[in-house]
Amino acid sequence: MTWEELENAAETCRRCALWETRTKLVFGAGVRDARVMFVGEGPGENEDLQGEPFVGRGGQLLDTMLEIIDLDRRRNVYIANIVKCRPPKNRDPLNTEQEACIGWLRAQIGLVRPKILVCLGRIAAQVLIKPDFKISQEHGQFFDVNGVQMTALYHPAALLRDPRRKPETFVDLKNLQARIRELCPETYER
Repeated sequence: MTWEELENAAETCRRCALWETRTKLVFGAGVRDARVMFVGEGPGENEDLQGEPFVGRGGQLLDTMLEIIDLDRRRNVYIANIVKCRPPKNRDPLNTEQEACIGWLRAQIGLVRPKILVCLGRIAAQVLIKPDFKISQEHGQFFDVNGVQMTALYHPAALLRDPRRKPETFVDLKNLQARIRELCPETYER
């Protein structure tokens, strides 16, 4: 599928009940051939209204985090979520919702073909890295998953709730930057 075909198909998806309450599909944003991809769990209220991932307070923090390591959603990264429709009241997406939606994300990953994939939070890491992923213990570590280097950072919303985790996240970001320079230095040439 092309990007347009994939997004059009996702727009008409009825695989779970989340489509019934969404305002807009939150498909993804950024550079579609980026070597670095970020994946969160699902859209919140602001994302649902605007149709773009990470645009609320958490998104503003994510943009700051990206800026620290010379990344930008308009220049050299792609951002998506496990589920493309907002779970009610910003609750965690249910396993059935994740399973219904994961095909869209897999197709996006297939089109982007990232060398590095960064999971934002526990849920994304448990879906993409391993089911028993422990964010408090394994954040910042790299895992080879089907030839893609994957890591997880604390979700920006979690950092807003608990700013004491920001120093360790800064270290994780600098390690991520070093890995990007090692595996895909062209990221910084954009």
